[in-house]
Amino acid sequence: MEFTAGGRFEVRLTRADVGKRVSVRQLTGSGAGGEKFTDTVGVLTSWDGGVLLITRRTGESVRVPEAALVAGKVVPAAPARRRGPSASFEELAGVCARSWQPVESEPLGEWRLRAASGFTRRANSVLPLGDPGMELDEALTRVRRWYEERGLPPYVQAATGAEGTQERLCAELERRGWRPEVTAEVRIAALAPLGDRDADVSRVALGRGVDETWLRRYQRSGVPGPHVLHVLNSGPSVWFATVPGEPGEDGEPGVPAAIGRCVVDGRWAGFMAVEVDPACRRQGLATAVMTALARRALEEGASAAWLQVESDNEGARALYDAMGFALHHRYHHFRSP
Repeated sequence: MEFTAGGRFEVRLTRADVGKRVSVRQLTGSGAGGEKFTDTVGVLTSWDGGVLLITRRTGESVRVPEAALVAGKVVPAAPARRRGPSASFEELAGVCARSWQPVESEPLGEWRLRAASGFTRRANSVLPLGDPGMELDEALTRVRRWYEERGLPPYVQAATGAEGTQERLCAELERRGWRPEVTAEVRIAALAPLGDRDADVSRVALGRGVDETWLRRYQRSGVPGPHVLHVLNSGPSVWFATVPGEPGEDGEPGVPAAIGRCVVDGRWAGFMAVEVDPACRRQGLATAVMTALARRALEEGASAAWLQVESDNEGARALYDAMGFALHHRYHHFRSP
């Protein structure tokens, strides 16, 4: 990382660069081995009170005191990814939202308040795609009131790590005491290679509606009420995949060995709720489910794939790495203090 001109460190940043992607170096100590430095790359989200706040792609906020700043400059946006389809944050955020629709929704300027009786944070959080039409503090007050009226904790879903994401909003939320509880990755890939995988899809049954058998494997809710069924069945073109398990003692269908869900929306196919019986893992069932769903999405004209995976789910991330899914951006659910 080059900061010098003629052997000298240079700070080529001003407060007018807030909102831009920057690279900075700060002095962190000195000793017998000489001075020690730390480099940080991210969006300059604020510069107040003698402290620069930089938000990295991961959503982590780094505080850099002016007194420790020895070099800094504006840098170009992150290079385009070399694999998978191209996609803007705005396009992908809209596709993701349409695939998991709340029971109740209300606009707040260009923000969208969403509620589904507490079933998943995605369906019970604010989607802030633009300007709320008022000062941030007033908007957050309205957010708190709206969710409190429904007996729900207030959440804001904000993204980092791609052009057009919301690093500055994340920093402002943290400044006001909101804290991220969960971070998830949005990943994308070309769809055709998924459909072309050599997977045994003969056991995978596809259907249009969620049924009682499928729900026996689904782990995201207890007894599913109407609000759960509403969210699961929402989306432009929804498909459910089931790999049957062992039948029950009465001969009726038992708990499925694996399940999955796919929503086709224009060129995009979104994969969700891919779950496998722990006793049946490492048998290729997750791959078979996704391959079967991908082939159906290709028949409907889709060409690109996306999915969401929590950042601490190492097993799922490894699977999706092997399938060719590349990170597009991350989103974080900030909860009101």
